Amino acid sequence: MSQRHSLFVAVAFATAGLLSSAGFIPATAVEKTVTVGGAPMYPSKNIIQNAINSKDHTTLVAAVKAAGLVGTLEGAGPFTVFAPTNEAFGKLPAGTVEGLVKPENNATLTKILTYHVVPGRITAASLMKSVKEGGGMAHLKTVEGEDLKVEQAGPGRLTVTGGKGDVAAITIADVLQSNGVIQVIDTVLLPM
Repeated sequence: MSQRHSLFVAVAFATAGLLSSAGFIPATAVEKTVTVGGAPMYPSKNIIQNAINSKDHTTLVAAVKAAGLVGTLEGAGPFTVFAPTNEAFGKLPAGTVEGLVKPENNATLTKILTYHVVPGRITAASLMKSVKEGGGMAHLKTVEGEDLKVEQAGPGRLTVTGGKGDVAAITIADVLQSNGVIQVIDTVLLPM
């Protein structure tokens, strides 16, 4: 890269930063985003602010609302959320989701949802490191209280196993949030 090109790039980034801080360009316009469910996920927004825009996570968002966990996931955290997609919820037996969101099943729904949340900001790289240090498996203590097992499933691929043996692949890793990180998964994990 020539000095002239390097100088141009540096000036462009500095200008974008100044314009953003002055209110001319929204801060989100200069953020590195990941697209999930057709929507950009902004690192400056919290887990709920981003998740509500993902067309792939409408069931999860509805369940979080039904369980009364919105305030928690908007909080400071940090949290790592293993976020099942609508397709993941669709793998459950017919009527399961509709039953879980009923007020009388709130305790069960809360248990399942908090089983998908781990305290801290855990990236795929740190998960991979923990798996290697653990001899091929890492154990994560969930907010619900039980463990999830993480294993490597090929080069750069990770799976997460729940208490009942459900295995989810991380399909979109490291969706950074202001209060944590989302790891998108393809299967709902059930605690014991």
